[in-house]
Amino acid sequence: MNEQARRTIASYPTYQEAERGVDHLSDRGFPVERVAIVGQDVRLVEQVTGRMGLGGAALHGAASGALPGALIGWIFGLLNWLDPVVSGLLLALYGLVFGALVGALLGLLVHAAQRGRRDFASVSFMQPGRYDVVADDAVADEAVRLLAELPSGTSGTGTSSGAWKASRPRSGPALT
Repeated sequence: MNEQARRTIASYPTYQEAERGVDHLSDRGFPVERVAIVGQDVRLVEQVTGRMGLGGAALHGAASGALPGALIGWIFGLLNWLDPVVSGLLLALYGLVFGALVGALLGLLVHAAQRGRRDFASVSFMQPGRYDVVADDAVADEAVRLLAELPSGTSGTGTSSGAWKASRPRSGPALT
């Protein structure tokens, strides 16, 4: 793939606003294949979802082990040439039960080995601080001109939005 110099043509606080800008470019016939939305100032957020006791650790481990066990049992069942459907389903069920049991035991062991250092459940995700719309240098000036035509007082649903006014696209430095 040929890497071309790119330039930031607009910056938005939310992905929806950046998407709206690219959609506006598309509606005007701009070659959007030369545009990208780039999340900037990314941070890792770990949202705590609750306490994790022995029961929760066992349940989480059982859920994690059940699916791989069922898939492995099903694959072994399909290798039976005489009656692959019945044996496949039966071995999948056995694999599900065996995988859940092994997963529950491993979940308990891992939780006990941590000795209360991490007795909570959480979900991690990446969260950008802003979204830059970048375009190839050759078409960036045209994109800036088209984005300047974007109505500033309305959002995509036709309702007034002060946040959109505050986030008008602004030009930025060249990206390479």
